[in-house]
Amino acid sequence: MSDGGGNLAGRIAIVTGGTGGIGAAVCARFAREGATVYAADVAQDAVDLPKGITAVACNVTRPQEITDLMTQVESVHQRLDILVNAAGIEIEKTVEQTSLEEWNSIFAINVTGTFLACKHALPLMRNAGGGSIINFGSYDGFIADPGLAAYCATKGAVHALTRALACDHGPENIRVNAVCPGYVDTPMLQNFFGSHGDIESLKDEVRRVHPLGRYGTPDDVANLVNWLAGDEARYASGQLWVLDGGLTAQVQQMRV
Repeated sequence: MSDGGGNLAGRIAIVTGGTGGIGAAVCARFAREGATVYAADVAQDAVDLPKGITAVACNVTRPQEITDLMTQVESVHQRLDILVNAAGIEIEKTVEQTSLEEWNSIFAINVTGTFLACKHALPLMRNAGGGSIINFGSYDGFIADPGLAAYCATKGAVHALTRALACDHGPENIRVNAVCPGYVDTPMLQNFFGSHGDIESLKDEVRRVHPLGRYGTPDDVANLVNWLAGDEARYASGQLWVLDGGLTAQVQQMRV
């Protein structure tokens, strides 16, 4: 239970992909809520982190770097309360255009990285008497955007892994959920829009297709992750939480 001073006061948290986009917003929110946060990411250049956040270089595709991260946290705190698997990449290609190297690379980061972090976090969560794991799926794990075949496949895998973890480790008071964002204003989304043509018109069209008339922000996602990490969500586990401004609630043809 929280000991005051914020929703997550006294909690120990690891966020993979913690220095960019959504991961950075999650780290900042956790720190404001009183948690001690480890932002684990391959990108460490010019990282300016708020108080309460420690940047740790970690490539989630390398098992030794994952175990080193967990050992570091255990040596200081003897436990882990929260794990957020936000590390991920996107490949904008069809299956036919995707090389085997690209396929293996995106699965290594999006799926195997999530598997490794969860696997090695579980003993530390047992030390804590339970915990909360929040994986990152996507609305693309339910439906598909054109030209994102490998990405969609990885997110479907994360969804299934999330449910399996929740079933296996619920008896240990370890909750596992996945946040499944739609369009969120991150560097990944800007890459999706590209750098040529009438980009602003494309952005406006993407906004208009959402019932809320906008795409999300990293803070929108961090709000949901923060809730799932804390005690108010103590009965929430094994679920795929879609956060997409109502995009997938509508019949898309009616927007034409």
